[in-house]
Amino acid sequence: MTRWSPFLLIALAVVVDASTPGAQRFDRVLSAAPALAAATWNVPATAAFGVLAAGFEVLLSFTRGGPVRPSSLLTGLLVILAVTLAACFASHVRQTRERELAEISAVADTAQQVLLRPMPPRLAGVDLDLLYAAAAARARIGGDFYEALRTPHGVRVIVGDVQGKGLAAVETASVLLGSFREAAYDEPELTGLVDRLETSMRRYSERVPGSDAAERFATAVLLEVPPDQPVARLLNCGHPPPLLLHGEAVRPLEPSTPALPLNLSPLLNDEYPVDTVPFGPGDRLLVYTDGVSETRDRTGTFYPLLERIEDWTGLPSRPLLDRLQGDLADYGTTASDDIAVLVAGRPIEPGVA
Repeated sequence: MTRWSPFLLIALAVVVDASTPGAQRFDRVLSAAPALAAATWNVPATAAFGVLAAGFEVLLSFTRGGPVRPSSLLTGLLVILAVTLAACFASHVRQTRERELAEISAVADTAQQVLLRPMPPRLAGVDLDLLYAAAAARARIGGDFYEALRTPHGVRVIVGDVQGKGLAAVETASVLLGSFREAAYDEPELTGLVDRLETSMRRYSERVPGSDAAERFATAVLLEVPPDQPVARLLNCGHPPPLLLHGEAVRPLEPSTPALPLNLSPLLNDEYPVDTVPFGPGDRLLVYTDGVSETRDRTGTFYPLLERIEDWTGLPSRPLLDRLQGDLADYGTTASDDIAVLVAGRPIEPGVA
């Protein structure tokens, strides 16, 4: 409708001016047509609307009845000309910014493909489903990060959340993801893998002296699903506890020993415990960031994630995440943090009861 509003404005101005008797004039409204066109049309089309408006200005002057006043006609044409020139400039600026935005969006899409790659639907017998949404309007990536890899030690997954927002948080996330993608294949134990992540964080802090990189930290959950055992191993670095979905039961997996987030543990010479939980066919693990659990409604009440998931255990993973995304949007007032939710499940093989 907005795109055709210049036509409608010209038609309305002509009809009203032609049908109004006496000295009342509405032809001055014609000058608004190129101004409206600048919002949606390119420069030549905007100029064409100016020419069209000027043509109707002349036509109305000769069909209104009575003598044509050249000074009044000239004034009307000059107004249309001035508005048309300004509208053409505005249209040019708008198109330039739209092209720049398209280029920036393309760069952001490429960055997301490199930093946050699409999650494969299955890795080595483990089904994977993901919900990811950046808090910033129109953003593709944020401080939440994830990755899933098929390694010699089984499927290894990381879901994490960098403290803070903006480009600094995205850069820190890229450091951790790069380290995880390399070390996940080499380190036989999750404790060795988290040590590599700590080393990468420390080196990153040393590379950017004078910034807040040394104080920046990240929470994360490392998940390992070995191919030959009905278990899952978890290493929680100060992150919200994952949820284990077993049939209709939902259980938070609190770490056996609380651990600090990445880049904080060395301050206290803390150690990261690895917890092993049963994880057989039909079981699912839901790992999420605090953008989910800390969503608040208008009264300030936190989102009841556990209660919601208990009601949705009968849903497959993809519909469950879709339901969660819609429910979060309805529950929260505004999106103040990034959201990442990953569901890893061991499917029930056909013919197995």
